[in-house]
Amino acid sequence: MSFNRFGRVLNITTFGESHGPAIGCVIDGFPPGMAITPEEIREALMRRATGRSRHTSQRHEAEDVQILSGVFEGVTTGTPIALVIYNTDAKSKDYTEIAAQFRPGHADYTYHHKYGLRDWRGGGRSSARETAMRVAAGALASKYLDQKFGIRITAWLGQLGELTCDENFVPESIDDNPFFCPDPARVEDLENYMDALRKEGDSVGALVRASASGVPPGWGAPVYAKLDGDLAAAMMSINATKGVEIGAGFASVVQKGTEHRDEMTPDGFLGNQAGGVLGGISSGQPVTVAVAFKPTSSLRLPGRTVDTEGNPTEIVTTGRHDPCVGIRAVPIVEAMLALVLLDHFMLHRAQCGDVPPQTPRIE
Repeated sequence: MSFNRFGRVLNITTFGESHGPAIGCVIDGFPPGMAITPEEIREALMRRATGRSRHTSQRHEAEDVQILSGVFEGVTTGTPIALVIYNTDAKSKDYTEIAAQFRPGHADYTYHHKYGLRDWRGGGRSSARETAMRVAAGALASKYLDQKFGIRITAWLGQLGELTCDENFVPESIDDNPFFCPDPARVEDLENYMDALRKEGDSVGALVRASASGVPPGWGAPVYAKLDGDLAAAMMSINATKGVEIGAGFASVVQKGTEHRDEMTPDGFLGNQAGGVLGGISSGQPVTVAVAFKPTSSLRLPGRTVDTEGNPTEIVTTGRHDPCVGIRAVPIVEAMLALVLLDHFMLHRAQCGDVPPQTPRIE
């Protein structure tokens, strides 16, 4: 029971380490008949890749994904889809000096106690490098959801440190800047903020928001397969996640019931405080989620820790690290939202495939 697989009907198993020879995944249960190419998957991968700007880690991976099985003549066959990416720019020597130290805020100490040993090269299995395979699998899921249902998934940077990024929302601008910021007027402020932060040698957290439009009503379940519950678990599985909101989220604490209850009219819902999920089941409104990411723990600033013998020591983490991991998390959140939705479509079809569409349907 190593828990490297997620999904109920659509199963995604990932493998590999940050500084190992390769990372990969097996997608089992994906529907047959969808055209897909390695180039399409790589396009999605390059959105989360490091080294795209000075504001992320300068590790440069080619992200040349190979499709090993499950696709014949460019079309998915319904059999397991195996994907692999060979690591080409890992620099393990950056970690040799701290191999016997526990990095504060990382999984070093907890891995040591769970397994009795750990891969100290870049975090090993707990590295965000693993999320490349989630994005690869998410590329297939996003395309299927779009083609079959017209579901469009969009994620963006909502906040970087204390700077909000989406008060003026221009979706066309999200991929026009290195921050996935939907407000073009805010990009220069983000650039200056990150430049100053990098000079300080410190890091900062971020808030990533995502929305899926076109989701039909009826996906999910009332108790143990809640759509919002599975979404929360999927988002919490992403490295550095410390909080998840569905719809109004924590803001619902101060709302009155008259504000939060999303009244309905024949012309549609009057709000979406519930984030497109009622009683664990999709309502037909956009499914919305927000994910809070902690500041990067790998810093060049000295910090106190202990070594593997329990002795107090000082640590400085060199190498290539993101001053804000939340920036590159945008396509990861997008991918996880797509994978959960596709899994729930398949789960719904398995149980309720004979249930005809119900009326009325409002959005």
